[in-house]
Amino acid sequence: MSKIGASILRGMKEAIAFAEGTADLSLYKVHIPAEIDVRAIRSRLGLTQREFAVRFGFNINTLRHWEQGRRVPEGPTRAYLLVIDREPQAVQKALRIA
Repeated sequence: MSKIGASILRGMKEAIAFAEGTADLSLYKVHIPAEIDVRAIRSRLGLTQREFAVRFGFNINTLRHWEQGRRVPEGPTRAYLLVIDREPQAVQKALRIA
């Protein structure tokens, strides 16, 4: 097997272990919360659902489902929401059209 193939295989095994909850979490440098209160984040920013969705690139219906508990954001989205919660101006600046 080539070095590239071995690297891809190793990455896939790591991803599967992480998804199954069997990965050694001490090897990861980030913490993504298991749960995140989307409504609380939006409320702290003083935005309506529509304003929040437009400002940060979410589908309004998806946002409503999260807030009503019908769905939960996936891991990468929870990480994004955490950044929005902690550094909303930085996210807005990064998303601004040049």
